[in-house]
Amino acid sequence: MNLFGFFMMSIFLALGLGGFVLWIWTLIDCINNETDDSNERVIWVVVIAAAQLIGALIYLVARRPKRIATLGH
Repeated sequence: MNLFGFFMMSIFLALGLGGFVLWIWTLIDCINNETDDSNERVIWVVVIAAAQLIGALIYLVARRPKRIATLGH
């Protein structure tokens, strides 16, 4: 393997690991902080778990700021 291949493999590994950490952190944040009103926690956990990184990004953009504004955490 040449230097360019090693560099590209390292970048993809770092992106994959970063995405996995973001996904786990979002899942834990949702489980710990989301309310149980009308099963919102269950719905968001299913969305995050099923859609993986895309679901985590949707949660971070669409729900988390609204939850923080409403509940304060």
